[in-house]
Amino acid sequence: MAVDVEPRRAAASDRPKAPSSALGRLLDSDLWWSFTRSPVTVTAAVVTLAYLLAALFAPLVTPQNPFDPASLVYADAFTPPAWTEDGMARYLLGTDDQGRDILSTLVYGARISLLVGFAAVLFSAVLGISLGILSGYVGGFVETLIMRTADIQLTVPGILIALMIDGVVRVQVGGEMDEKLAIMVLVVAIGISDWPKYARVTRGATLVERNKEYVQAARVIGIHPFLIMLRHILPNVMGPVLVIATIGLALAIISEATLSFLGVGMPPTTPSLGTLIRIGNNFLFSGEWWITFFPCLALVGLALSVNLLGDWLRDALNPKLR
Repeated sequence: MAVDVEPRRAAASDRPKAPSSALGRLLDSDLWWSFTRSPVTVTAAVVTLAYLLAALFAPLVTPQNPFDPASLVYADAFTPPAWTEDGMARYLLGTDDQGRDILSTLVYGARISLLVGFAAVLFSAVLGISLGILSGYVGGFVETLIMRTADIQLTVPGILIALMIDGVVRVQVGGEMDEKLAIMVLVVAIGISDWPKYARVTRGATLVERNKEYVQAARVIGIHPFLIMLRHILPNVMGPVLVIATIGLALAIISEATLSFLGVGMPPTTPSLGTLIRIGNNFLFSGEWWITFFPCLALVGLALSVNLLGDWLRDALNPKLR
C-alpha cells in the first residue's frame, strides 16, 4: 500500500524555523515577551538608556563643560532656571555658586555616579562570586572561614565600612584626594561592603550544582577543580547574580551619593550627583532651591529606573513567579 508522504513534507516545510542568530533568539524568547508586555519596565529601560547615553556622550550633549574653568562665567552664579523671572535662556536649569550650568553638571555628575556604580558592582560581584563558588565547592574550613567573615561583615552597616576605608586612605595621603584616587577609593569601599550578598547567593547555588551528575562526571574524567568551577558551575549560578547586580547598581549609586554628600566621596570640584546635592544644600534656605532640587530629582530618577529593571529581571528569571 502506497503511503502519501507529500502532505507530511508540506506540513514540515510550513513549520516556523527557529531563529539562528542571537538577536533572533532574544526577540523570540520569553524574556523579551515579558519585557515588552510591561509598560513600567519599558519606561524604566528608556530612562536608564537615556542616562547612559547622556553620560557617555556628555561633551556632545551639554552646553558647558563644568570641568573647564575657562567656560565658567562667575558673574552668572546663582542664576535661576530659565522659566523664572530672572532666568537666562542659555541656563535651562539655572547655575550653581560657581556659575556652572546645572544641566551640564547633572550630565557629568551622572557620568561619574554611573562609573563608580558599575565599577563597584563589578568589583564586589567578582570578589563575592569567586569566594562564594570557592566556599560552596571546597567546603570544610574554607567555607566556614569565608561564610563567617561574610556574616560578621553583614552585621556592620556598609556605609560605616566605606567611611572607615575612606578615612584610612585620607590619613595615608595626608588630606584631600584627587579625582582619580577618590573614584578608586569609592569603588573599593562600596565593593568591599557589598561582596557578602554575592558570596552567600553563589555559595548556596554552588552547593546544589556540585552534586549534579555533570559535575561528578567532570571530576571522574580528571578535570581540574578550578576549571570545573569556572566552566561548569559559574554559568549555572549567574541567574540570581544578575538580579542582585542590577539592584546593587542602584544601591551603589546611592552609596556614592551618600558618601559624597557627607564630604568623604568626590571632591567639591568634581560634580557627582552627591557632591551637587551637598553643595546645593548649603544654599537651600537662602532661596537657591534649584541647585539641590534638580540633582536630587536626577538621582531619584536614575535609582528608581534601575531598581524597576532589577525587579522585572527578578520576576522574569524566576519561573515560580511567571
